[in-house]
Amino acid sequence: CANEECRDQKLYLKVFFSYRIYEGGRESLPEHPYLFESDVEIYLIGGSCKSPIETFWNGSDIVYVLQKARHNEESDSLEVSKTDDAIYASELLPKESSGPVSLPVRRAKQLISLYTMVQNPNMTHLKICDLVVLPPLWVKCDASDPERTCWLGAEPLKAGKKITGITLHMVTCDGPTAGKTHFANLEELKTEHKMRHHSSVVTTKGFAQYELIRAAAIEDTILESESNIYVDITWNTVNKILETPPLISPATLNITLEPGDPRSPVYQMYRQLQFLLALADGLKTGMTEWPEPTESESAVDVVQEFLTDLKKKLEGYCVSGNSGTEEIKCDTAAVDSSIASAFTERGDLDFAEQLWCKMRSKCVSSYQELVECFTLIIKSLEHGEIQPWIHQGSSSLLSKLIQQSYHGKVEVVSLTGITPIQMLLEIGLDKMKKDYVNFFIVKSRSCLPLQDYFISTSVDLQEQVHRVQKLHHMLEIMVSCTVLLQFKHENLFPLTQICMKYYKENPLNEKHVFQLPIRPALVMKFCQNDHPEIWKVEISSGHGPKEVKTTWQVSSNPSVEHMTSNSTGLFSDSTVNGSSEERLYFITTARCSQVHFI
Repeated sequence: CANEECRDQKLYLKVFFSYRIYEGGRESLPEHPYLFESDVEIYLIGGSCKSPIETFWNGSDIVYVLQKARHNEESDSLEVSKTDDAIYASELLPKESSGPVSLPVRRAKQLISLYTMVQNPNMTHLKICDLVVLPPLWVKCDASDPERTCWLGAEPLKAGKKITGITLHMVTCDGPTAGKTHFANLEELKTEHKMRHHSSVVTTKGFAQYELIRAAAIEDTILESESNIYVDITWNTVNKILETPPLISPATLNITLEPGDPRSPVYQMYRQLQFLLALADGLKTGMTEWPEPTESESAVDVVQEFLTDLKKKLEGYCVSGNSGTEEIKCDTAAVDSSIASAFTERGDLDFAEQLWCKMRSKCVSSYQELVECFTLIIKSLEHGEIQPWIHQGSSSLLSKLIQQSYHGKVEVVSLTGITPIQMLLEIGLDKMKKDYVNFFIVKSRSCLPLQDYFISTSVDLQEQVHRVQKLHHMLEIMVSCTVLLQFKHENLFPLTQICMKYYKENPLNEKHVFQLPIRPALVMKFCQNDHPEIWKVEISSGHGPKEVKTTWQVSSNPSVEHMTSNSTGLFSDSTVNGSSEERLYFITTARCSQVHFI
């Protein structure tokens, strides 16, 4: 009827307008859902955004997602009074978010049907002049049907720029449930796939994901918080449900590591970095957050004692000789014995580096104290009381003053404003750069050209600090793999190169997942007595655009985010009815079918 045709055309206009948002928002996709109809919201997912359907579908980078509209009471009362045209004019404004997001399965099917209709070139009565190929559409469902459908999807099939059909997806979920009675039989899954798609030949592909940071945990040193190390293994030809991946299978190590855990073996390095960051912030804001003093002896007294020892050396007096080793210990004494072998202690600390260790370990607690420390040092240089040794190539102001002192003339430096903070920041940067580079050269033998980027002094101090943060993040990753996974040089070297390449091209991102192709045998010893977090089998037939798949997955957590649960997971220590043999699990099944227009 005419009303239905008007409704269909209006729906197309809505979808088309949303497509224009998509076209104009490639660089910055909308952050909030937009009202699509009175009961439905629409939003776009793309780029680096995490997709809620990535665990069971790996198609287009850009997708539409439809969900139940969420209104507050005021907006609901206003909507009732608006005319249909007025509603349409304001439909694409961001709305308040509250309440459930799943649509009834029946409503989701209706939306999928309408989407399919406006993509069908044979629907000439809609009078669509310029048919555009829209991104795939996925609808969140509430599992209210007997199959417990949690997602419905539609994906256009194309031949060039021409739409030839639609692939319809259905994802069902089950769980949490106990025991293995709900596990599918692989042969039954293959038979069902053949009957659904009239296929005589099918292929199978397996996937398993194991969490390693827990399986390889070392007491009191495991990094938790947002950190995670897991391995993804894929293989062809699956013979049974939950089979162990063959050792010759391709595998990828995935590492996400957030620095700063007090139990980390390199936590002292992290604290040193935090002091450096506080100084850098002080340069930017003019306000420095000084740490509380932790020692009864002030930093000024420590520096004075340090200078006195140097004077005695210059005068030929015998000193204890521990001034060069004590500072090394301040950086390494707190390093856990399990990681000590990962570091080569530097025995070549120059005057500026030893000064940094002393001022940091004794915690310079005020701006005035910092000024007094540098005043003592500069006076000693001016009077020729000390002739300290420094590394060649150091670009800090203090190093320049020391070099000038070799010739008996030191320029006047006004220790006011940000100058003292900048001087301390510079020597800290020099020290930490050398520490990190020493580790990467000795332990992972990484190439120097890439390292030049991280230690360059041709950029401003803030950028240098930013790059040192990147170095520390990489250090924590290497140390974790060395301690937890017993990685050797042949594994650390390619991982270091991957991290360096990423950080040479991208800003600091402590949530980034670094990926390293590995041999499963390298980590399977950590997996043999541990169940996979995810195990799935993919059954497929056909080729190219006519390929169809059925996926069955069992996992320790729900793979569908909008289906909430209080379960602790598949392979946890939870029991049912007191039985230690029954565990909780979630099952997700994804099926598809194709409708051809031509």
